Amino acid sequence: PICDIEVPERLSSSYEQLRSYHLVERCVPVPAREGSEEEILLVHSLEHLEVAKSTQTMNEEELKRVSQNYDAFFFHPSTYHCARLAVGAALQLVDAVMAGKVRNGMALVRPPGHHSQRNAANGFCLFNNVAIAAEYAKLKYGLQRILIVDWDVHHGQGTQYIFEDDPSVLYFSWHRYEHQEFWPSLKESDYDAVGLEKGKGFNINLPWNKVGMGNSDYLAAFFHVLLPMAFEFDPELVIVSSGYDSGIGDPEGQMNATPEVFAHLTHFLMQLANGKLCVILEGGYHLKSLGESVCMTVKTLLGDPVPQITGEMAPCLSAVESIQNVRAAHKPYWKWLAYEDTSFLQNLSTKSHLLKKTNSNPSTEDESQITSNNTVKAERFLELHMKNILFTVPPIKTATTGCEGSEHLLPEHVQLVKEMDETEIKALVSGFYADLVKEDKTLLSLGSTFVILDKILKKEVCNGIAASPTAALSAAVALRHSVCFGFQRVLCVFVGDMQMIPNTEDGVTFLFCLYLGIWGFIFVLTNLLLLLKDAGGNDFFSAVLGFILPVAYSYQPNLTVIAVGPNRNLGISGISLLVALLRGLAESRVFVVIEDTEISLMQSVAKALVGASTPPFGIYVPPTQEKVNKIKALRDQFQQEWKMLQCSGKFSDFI
Repeated sequence: PICDIEVPERLSSSYEQLRSYHLVERCVPVPAREGSEEEILLVHSLEHLEVAKSTQTMNEEELKRVSQNYDAFFFHPSTYHCARLAVGAALQLVDAVMAGKVRNGMALVRPPGHHSQRNAANGFCLFNNVAIAAEYAKLKYGLQRILIVDWDVHHGQGTQYIFEDDPSVLYFSWHRYEHQEFWPSLKESDYDAVGLEKGKGFNINLPWNKVGMGNSDYLAAFFHVLLPMAFEFDPELVIVSSGYDSGIGDPEGQMNATPEVFAHLTHFLMQLANGKLCVILEGGYHLKSLGESVCMTVKTLLGDPVPQITGEMAPCLSAVESIQNVRAAHKPYWKWLAYEDTSFLQNLSTKSHLLKKTNSNPSTEDESQITSNNTVKAERFLELHMKNILFTVPPIKTATTGCEGSEHLLPEHVQLVKEMDETEIKALVSGFYADLVKEDKTLLSLGSTFVILDKILKKEVCNGIAASPTAALSAAVALRHSVCFGFQRVLCVFVGDMQMIPNTEDGVTFLFCLYLGIWGFIFVLTNLLLLLKDAGGNDFFSAVLGFILPVAYSYQPNLTVIAVGPNRNLGISGISLLVALLRGLAESRVFVVIEDTEISLMQSVAKALVGASTPPFGIYVPPTQEKVNKIKALRDQFQQEWKMLQCSGKFSDFI
């Protein structure tokens, strides 16, 4: 009875949910197998393996007796067999991804694994599936850098112990902690446990010190901690310890994150390791929340557009404190943090809450009643919520214009569309756009802009790409045309040296502006000029992860326009990665206009738009202190307006 949440229905109901969304038939089935004893011994001791084997023939009393040797673990005669299947399934997935048979995948397995230690079962976990998968990948494929992302609501202390002195594995875990009050209640689950010896800096713990964390808190953790570290680390494989007890309705986690946030997190991780991503199930004990979150993850792995994120985009103070402390603890070990202002905070927002909590603990019977009521409420909420966020995916992913015979130059899922003729363009431009278009040759160049943009706005295609001799003008027309069409929140990013419309400072290499309101009310943040003219890719991650993505997610556009001009220092891989990251917004409605006919750039951006792997960014070079200071000044200036910036501000800003 004490183990009534770790049940077979966790898998069967999740699988049925996948079937109901018709996702199963879109995936490549990978047969499970038992992990071998040699594979299990990559991580676990022979003694632990022998104890596990011996339970197969034990009676109930013997099983109870051996289970009492472990914390929150319960043996059944079939546990050993099931645990070996879970290990083998994880390894089969690694093989399929590393061999290129699939781009990515998910292993729906139980028992989970991340609490299991070298010599002990723990917390429902017998063998550490993810840790074994990482060691297996290192041994079989010679990998030197593996990222493990653990978004389960419990700390994966087993995984931490296994890799805490190993710099070849970067382990990130966020987890409900509540100042060591929540299980497993370990000091080493706090932010200051950064690893041991050579592994210092490669163990990242982000403790949540209160319940109720939501979508914005999780996204802030990615923007301000995980993603900068991950891109600097440059993994060759990403493995997710994918626990969905961090989602809404779960009786263990008591968090408020809704299923679509896992789509966004998955989308970000797909931009690493050339897309090699293995998602392996850990916890998740509210069956509806678990099933929907699994489906959101798999839809994203398949390349479907990501649903709009819901909820207020403002992390809570407790999340800000935890994120700041992680950044401070890891500053000595990471280049991207070298010039960031980091200081430890005292988690004042939750310590007073903790003191009150000790005087008002509910009884076990009361807790059971509360959990039951919350489970039912979450079920009802999720039924309505999923209907609201799910949308019909357009039949075509990406559209572009081009001459006949150029189809073979384009990646799969890109469709050529016919440009508007001169008469149609003149009819459109003569009225509402006459002030922007002064010359006939400029007017004719708008043919591809209008035809592709119309298809995006009418939801006939997800996104599109066009070449133009005047990218800035095409972007300006696209902005106005979109607002006329009824799109009220348009995000626009300029890359390169362009004459901006509306006019802004000259000599800009990277402008980020927002277009708001109805009928041409334009709010251009003219101070948001990220001056990358004399810099290379070393400033890209600071600008994009530290500023552009947080502002973009705060803003929540329903269309993104990206204009790429000439004389840019940002290379093809940087532009493609920027497009790929921004594709997570606005249900993937992205229009890219490029003032360049370089076929390799067009091909790379088109691949990013259809969801193919982005090219490697190259060796990480840290940003200069000057550029870090400029971006920091912008964050300080705008963090009250755009709350997702706040996780990298000063504590005084939040009081």
